Amino acid sequence: MDIHFTMWATFWVIVITALFIDLVILNKHHGNVTMKGAAVMVCVWVGLALSFGAAIYFVFTPERALEYAAAYVVEYSLSIDNMFVFLMIFSYFAVPKHHQPKVLMYGIIGAVLLRFLFIFVGVQLINAFAWLIYIFGAVLIFTAVKMVVKKDKKMDPSKNIAYKMLKKIYPFKPDHGTDKFFLRENGVLYATPMLAAVVVVEMSDIVFAIDSIPAVLSISRDTFIIYTSNIFAIIGLRSLYFLLSNLAEQFRFLQYGVAVILFFVGIKMLVSHFYHFPTAASLAVLISILAASIIISKVRR
Repeated sequence: MDIHFTMWATFWVIVITALFIDLVILNKHHGNVTMKGAAVMVCVWVGLALSFGAAIYFVFTPERALEYAAAYVVEYSLSIDNMFVFLMIFSYFAVPKHHQPKVLMYGIIGAVLLRFLFIFVGVQLINAFAWLIYIFGAVLIFTAVKMVVKKDKKMDPSKNIAYKMLKKIYPFKPDHGTDKFFLRENGVLYATPMLAAVVVVEMSDIVFAIDSIPAVLSISRDTFIIYTSNIFAIIGLRSLYFLLSNLAEQFRFLQYGVAVILFFVGIKMLVSHFYHFPTAASLAVLISILAASIIISKVRR
């Protein structure tokens, strides 16, 4: 049996099983997750991702395993920053804590499906049009600079284009006590804050992909490496959210770290045709930047 097919099949079995355990079996806490419980689950998801990386090391090559690890670190660091955006979305739509897991569930499922399309298209475009790597690199550098310059600017969910379109299609019912997406009253079908939150979260993930996909393309052009690293970072986002929702104020310098990471990979893309930055060195730089931003956040509260 072809080894690539076996690894793809193994990956999907692991992901589907993990999602079933997280979204069905462990979804009985209704958002009431302790710090210790969330931390344990985050460690489990990270351990699962690293275990798959070890499998890549032994089945393929050490170089591909390093590419997987570097891509995972990039996606995970961006995911940490994006969790704070989700906090703002839930706050704006006043989504009760016990309803937030449902929104995150749909967000994760949507991300798993959409990322494959984005990654496949991104790889094909760069392979067909090599000059696009400069465009992607410039986008990442622009995003990094914007994150630093507009560090105090908060996201306004009311300006989200998907939310605006939803309000034009359905009348909006500001009922925060239901976990349903629609309510019917006097024959009129209303959209609820739950549906609005899911729509904005899904649209936000599309926006996040504009940063994350070019970033991982600076590390590898292998669809298997890029997609598996992305999805392993995504499937553990619910546990990561529960952990960070209680620690948001303690990581105020994390955004700077993410900006530096985006700037670094953007520069890598711009010089990729002239100089290949070793994958092991890239991984070391990425981990160092992420660790430094977290340490500085803890020291300078």
